[in-house]
Amino acid sequence: MSLQTPTATTPIILTGDRPTGPLHLGHFVGSLRNRVTYQDEYRQFIMLADAQALTDNMDDIGKVHRNVIEVALDYLAVGIDPAKSTILIQSQIPELAELTFYYLNLVTVARLERNPTVKQEIIMRGFERDIPAGFLTYPASQAADISAFKATIVPVGEDQIPMIEQCNEIVRKFNRNAGRDILVECKAIVPEVGRLPGIDGKAKMSKSLGNTINLGASADEIRAAVKMVYTDPLHLKVSDPGHLEGNVAFLYLDAFDTDKAGLAEMKAHYVRGGLGDSVVKKRLEGILQDMLAPIRARREELAKDKGQVMQILKDGTMKARDVAARTTDEVRKALGLSYF
Repeated sequence: MSLQTPTATTPIILTGDRPTGPLHLGHFVGSLRNRVTYQDEYRQFIMLADAQALTDNMDDIGKVHRNVIEVALDYLAVGIDPAKSTILIQSQIPELAELTFYYLNLVTVARLERNPTVKQEIIMRGFERDIPAGFLTYPASQAADISAFKATIVPVGEDQIPMIEQCNEIVRKFNRNAGRDILVECKAIVPEVGRLPGIDGKAKMSKSLGNTINLGASADEIRAAVKMVYTDPLHLKVSDPGHLEGNVAFLYLDAFDTDKAGLAEMKAHYVRGGLGDSVVKKRLEGILQDMLAPIRARREELAKDKGQVMQILKDGTMKARDVAARTTDEVRKALGLSYF
């Protein structure tokens, strides 16, 4: 079902990314390949959350601006179809900022600080008490992003579930104050495959940590990255029994190898000993090369006409703004803010 012919019962899904760098394997396994499927099942809005990215990137605003087009290229290269999914730029829809302003009156600073996702992100970024106000209030901003499109489903990582819970708290409180249901609650969908670790074994795959394999990586870059993939530090000799726990090579194979029987046999061989890491990495490299080559080719072709890509973003943003404007008008009327 395409966006042009949604029915009244078509579930609405909102998903997206902060454009702070090109997308990588972690994004692909965690969300991108699911979005290609979602666009045939849901009315899907995909947001480039550039305004939210500024909450901790005000010292490098150029990075956010540059990566809007880079992330859009990744979206289109993996198969997201703008005829089926609406791709939008957050900052170009002022209604989202307006809704955020209203929602901030429905949540306390103490509640924002208790949000487990926000607390963890503050620690990870080393803010301590020097927390940008925009970053602290992100749960209200995310509630605006979701409720503006009356999304009923939001795919997130497990660590983001508290954000969805707080969004629903805001929605319920607004509806109680309004005396009727204007906004809708949403449900989180957590991908079956969790977050992929970086090639170095660290929990987070991040460009800033230099431990990613980008979707547009060249064949040589893929080969070099796979050689660096963390395996089992105790597997010193081929004859040594190997361990699967924390072994990034096998975590990646679990995510991308479609030959599950062959993979199970390889795992058993590795555990009992007699199988070198180089053999495991050769299998992994072959799979990644085959998977990323067509994505890279499509991306390179699309990059030849970035004007067309920006037109796709403009069209999607204008379509999305129409939807957000209708919701914002309902919210204003419920708050008694419609005067003319």
